Amino acid sequence: MIDIKDKTHSQSELDDDDRIRITDIFFEEVVAKLKKMDARIGTLNCEFAGEQYSNWNILFKSMGSDFEIVDFEYDEDSCGFSLDP
Repeated sequence: MIDIKDKTHSQSELDDDDRIRITDIFFEEVVAKLKKMDARIGTLNCEFAGEQYSNWNILFKSMGSDFEIVDFEYDEDSCGFSLDP
């Protein structure tokens, strides 16, 4: 039997629940760090939402004083890094 986390890790499409989870964590935990870094646009590995998303990236851009997720993309060679100082 395939674990859901393993399935997400290897598939090339995120389901709605995965997108919602990543989006919620992005806005709850990551946006404040991006604001401190004066980020405006970029690509960020989704490992911040859990190791099962380590091959996924989000493309984001600033929108006024907030951020918007533009897209999600799968990348086998992607890797995460810490946004903490």
